[in-house]
Amino acid sequence: MAKNALISYIGADKPGLISTLSNFLTEKGGAVGDTTFALLGAGAELNMIYELPKGLDAKDLGKEIKKMPEVSDGEVKVTDFQLKVDRGPSSRITHRIILSGKDKAGLLAKLTRSLDDHGANIVRLNTEKLKGAGGDQYIARFAISLREERAPTCLAAIANIAVENKLTIRYETA
Repeated sequence: MAKNALISYIGADKPGLISTLSNFLTEKGGAVGDTTFALLGAGAELNMIYELPKGLDAKDLGKEIKKMPEVSDGEVKVTDFQLKVDRGPSSRITHRIILSGKDKAGLLAKLTRSLDDHGANIVRLNTEKLKGAGGDQYIARFAISLREERAPTCLAAIANIAVENKLTIRYETA
């Protein structure tokens, strides 16, 4: 069974960060797996699952990555990843939901609780607060896995939350 590492970086968003790191990892002989990247305010967060090549462990890989200029002013962690990397059926995205409008206290908690109550598995989640001439705008994007028979009531519940909070809602099936 392959050994995997979780590579995490939080720091400044620098040009070439992802391409330089992924190229370095490929040249080491391992395989880059699931990867997420997000801007967080003025910073960035990057997470990668990396299948370690034989003869390289997570600790030594971490030491090498920390020497790279692209990550020099951030926090890098490289740890053994013990969880399975194979995905089950609940990781298949079936619906995408986008809500936008004015932010309200507790909105994210209310939305995620409703998704939980209807058996939806959140596969990806992204929220942003954007400054604009008309005030701050909040955008929440969900990619979820949801059984077909539960979709109508789940989507109706999310639409009700959107209406109650004067949000625009769009959704699509994958």
